[in-house]
Amino acid sequence: MALVDMLGGQLVGKEGKVDTSSAVADSPQIGLYFSAHWCPPCRNFTPVLAEWYTKVKAAGKKIEIVFVSSDRDQKSCDEYYETMPWLCLPFDDRDKKEALGDQFGVRGIPTLVFLNPDGTTASTEGRALVSGDENGDGYPYKS
Repeated sequence: MALVDMLGGQLVGKEGKVDTSSAVADSPQIGLYFSAHWCPPCRNFTPVLAEWYTKVKAAGKKIEIVFVSSDRDQKSCDEYYETMPWLCLPFDDRDKKEALGDQFGVRGIPTLVFLNPDGTTASTEGRALVSGDENGDGYPYKS
């Protein structure tokens, strides 16, 4: 599975480690959320994204988001991740974080990339899509 290759075999969930293939199974799209606690625009967008994510799930749609931290240390990442209802790329996998940023052309944060289940890019403009679709009615987004 392309997403497991991209993200690695395990992600961090609220209860500990989560098998990536199980976590992303059956979701028509996966969001990669590049963000950091030290970034004011990120701290403003995170609650918007969390509300959107909650609404999409409450509507019965499958969605998973993975936080890809640009925080400076594990403690900052952990504190920021506590405010998020989704999964997290393990902080200590900095090589994977860099590779993902390069792969999707991340030049600034916050950036939200939506991926199809096969790992192809649905949109690199996820922040604008979510901001313009308050209830997630348009999700999943067309490539």
